[in-house]
Amino acid sequence: MKSSELETMRKSFNTVKKRSNTIKESPSTKRLVTRVREIKEYSIENNQELLNQALESFKRNDIDVKIAKTSSDALDIIDELLFEYDATTIAKAKSNTLGEINLKKHLAAKNIDVVETDLGDRILQLKKTDNRPVHPTGPASHLNISKITDIVNESLDVNVNPEAQEIMQTVRQDVLNRLKNANVGISGANAIAAEEGSLVMVHNEGNISIVSLKDLHIIVAGIDKIVPSLEDAISLVKLETIFATGNYVTSYMNVISGPSKTADIEKKLLKNMYGAEKVVVILLDNGRSDATPECLYCIGCGNCVVHCPVYNAVGNEFGFNNYLGGRGVAMSKFIEDDETCYNSGLYMCTLCGLCTLNCPVAIPTNEIIENMRKLSADVGFYPKAHGIIKDNVSQNDSPY
Repeated sequence: MKSSELETMRKSFNTVKKRSNTIKESPSTKRLVTRVREIKEYSIENNQELLNQALESFKRNDIDVKIAKTSSDALDIIDELLFEYDATTIAKAKSNTLGEINLKKHLAAKNIDVVETDLGDRILQLKKTDNRPVHPTGPASHLNISKITDIVNESLDVNVNPEAQEIMQTVRQDVLNRLKNANVGISGANAIAAEEGSLVMVHNEGNISIVSLKDLHIIVAGIDKIVPSLEDAISLVKLETIFATGNYVTSYMNVISGPSKTADIEKKLLKNMYGAEKVVVILLDNGRSDATPECLYCIGCGNCVVHCPVYNAVGNEFGFNNYLGGRGVAMSKFIEDDETCYNSGLYMCTLCGLCTLNCPVAIPTNEIIENMRKLSADVGFYPKAHGIIKDNVSQNDSPY
């Protein structure tokens, strides 16, 4: 990342820190931290049982559900659904999971226009190159208003002033115009309630509501998002909001428990009133079954990278796809392989533990990274300088 982008990113992160400090120390938040840690620990330990319960609940709610073992499986399922709906334009909401499977690149090769509805993601999409996000909930936090103005003017062939409100209105209108003929929406989910068969999604912009009103709503979520109940899911997303944005709650919280329907005429069930006529959930494994359990405790708040000294120094070079920082490096081993894990920054981490101290569920990322370095070295992925020192010690009883 450029030095100017890093500087802007650090300023954005400081704003989040100041906003969230008071809330994080409140008694209610501390109680919520304890509760969510217990929820995630229980959910990961009993993932298979909860998965089976979720499958039954989805069936009861008339939600189609597919299991994708790999990212390729997920993309194949999506391709079939888009072919069924003859889709050429798709409304997309923010989702780290869709970034994980490289959805946009895959569909671009098929000439399908994927329109980001989140403002930050849309700005990065308009940027076209060097456009990876820097934070889970603030993807464009590294771009100042001058740079964003240039991106919007160049990409949309307009002449907006460097004023936030004007930029927002211009991008919003462009997105709405592009989505007039879109009949498919696709999103992730922040949490899944196994008992109710409900999917919880949080947002401030109202864009997920737009996505969910298309004829077909596809939801791609990792199996690690499943928790026992709707109450548990709400607790999780509330804590995520506190640590991600410094607010107690987001503007919108969508709970999707089935396709659009009404029974207002003689109590006869009719589908497809205003929202989706079909909801399809794709539950993605993609290495999660083999992952270190603590890696799956993550609630996606991004507070780890806000406080990470390495991430604040180098930016999103430290991480994997949309999974940023040390936890992203750790997940890359299971999503991809040892080489990807090494190239994602396995040896960048200082093992300082600030990520764990600032993680609401206390993921021991530094310990996970340290253990992964041992495993990585065993299969030949380690800094060459370290290898030279190792050989010197072995041959000369000295590192020199």
